[in-house]
Amino acid sequence: MRIWSLHPRYLDAKGLVALWREALLAQAVLAGQTRGYQRHPQLLRFSRSANPDHAIASYLRAVHAEATHRGYRFDAAKIGPGEVTTPMPVTQGQLLYEWSHLVRKLHTRAPAWLDGLDSVGQPDPHPLFRVVAGEIEPWEVITAQ
Repeated sequence: MRIWSLHPRYLDAKGLVALWREALLAQAVLAGQTRGYQRHPQLLRFSRSANPDHAIASYLRAVHAEATHRGYRFDAAKIGPGEVTTPMPVTQGQLLYEWSHLVRKLHTRAPAWLDGLDSVGQPDPHPLFRVVAGEIEPWEVITAQ
């Protein structure tokens, strides 16, 4: 499960669909509707928020907005109620780690999409997040680079 801190506009089609499905699974986990993935590190920042259900719903709305912008038909009725109005923090180190992780994935999976991201200097976070100083988040499972 990867719940990206990066803005969803950077994801290729396969990545955006996977994010939608994984965030819907995260929503079900946070709502107590499934027993799997309850301790998944990617869910810690949501479960530690003041209102986890509203946080994941806000996250999903931004993913849905990107999908709609691209002409995809993700079902907004699957998004739970609630909204977070104050952005959640994500460290600069986490954002840059995820960017390098995504670039590696796209290099293999969608090189043409990656070519379109050449002009990105500093990646933007998902709209739910605001960038703060810091290293890679402690919950991140670091893969070999």
